[in-house]
Amino acid sequence: MSIMNKLKTFFTMDEEDMYADEEMDTGTPGNGAGQNSQRHNRENVVNLTSIQQPASKVVLYEPRNYNEAQEIADNVVNKRAAVINLQRIDQQQAKRIVDFLSGTVYAVNGDIQKLGDQTFLCTPENVDVSGSITDTLVEEDEFHKGW
Repeated sequence: MSIMNKLKTFFTMDEEDMYADEEMDTGTPGNGAGQNSQRHNRENVVNLTSIQQPASKVVLYEPRNYNEAQEIADNVVNKRAAVINLQRIDQQQAKRIVDFLSGTVYAVNGDIQKLGDQTFLCTPENVDVSGSITDTLVEEDEFHKGW
């Protein structure tokens, strides 16, 4: 039986030893050790409101001339996604706007995607877009041309 007791004490701690270890860790309030551990515990507390990020915004644009491209680019630089509808502008200016915005999203590590025939989505780095839109418009146009 003495071997069993020795094994038991070897693998387990007595309750008295556990309480003695806790007292050594926390210390008494008068010697500063308890204050240190309390300060350490406060440093580990994280305020959840500081972690929350503000909601991302999406801005819709329908530019009528090239001069409005700067305003769209400013929104992308300020971490807002922009949807641009280029149906009300001539083809040459629309191409210049897309080229300008392509450079802008490249500079902020963003992305530009074509959503439709003349509709684009410009996203900054902090916006993730999942999924893709297939070229169904092209396929439908080719389908209808054959008829």
